[in-house]
Amino acid sequence: IDQCERWRKGDRVPAERLIERLADWPGDDGPLEIVYQEVLLREGLVRLLTEVDCQVVAAVEDAPGFLRAVSEQRPDVAIVDVRMPPGMTDDGLRAAVEARESQPGLGILMLSAYVELSYADVLLSDGRGHVGYLLKDRVTSLDTLVDALRTISTGGTVLDPEVVAQLLVARH
Repeated sequence: IDQCERWRKGDRVPAERLIERLADWPGDDGPLEIVYQEVLLREGLVRLLTEVDCQVVAAVEDAPGFLRAVSEQRPDVAIVDVRMPPGMTDDGLRAAVEARESQPGLGILMLSAYVELSYADVLLSDGRGHVGYLLKDRVTSLDTLVDALRTISTGGTVLDPEVVAQLLVARH
């Protein structure tokens, strides 16, 4: 909340610090290209990501639009909600899995309002990395989001600690 207040008042120091940090990432060949889906927060996140040297190449409204954008734009990472139109069930997850089948190196950052263990299993089951599963309400800073996107784009895996905890409990 403090960071949001600073940003609202025009304090851009956090974004400047992130831009400096992103310049040091290994293998940086320019802006990280991203496809993003989320109706309510789309414009705000597009602006924030643009400020930290990410290029949002498409912002879509539904699963079919997501698949088209990923196919046409070939981004480094796609940010997608588990639940998205048209069905508002697991359309986002199914679209993400389909997109990764056609583009094996595509990074996927799955966002959700709650932990769905079966969704985490689906994302992690192929063992290829380039995936993340974060809970929306726990992404409390742009630092967290950008770090996750960079980790995913370079082949890493990012899991919300709550997702990890519930996966471990379910395994026991």
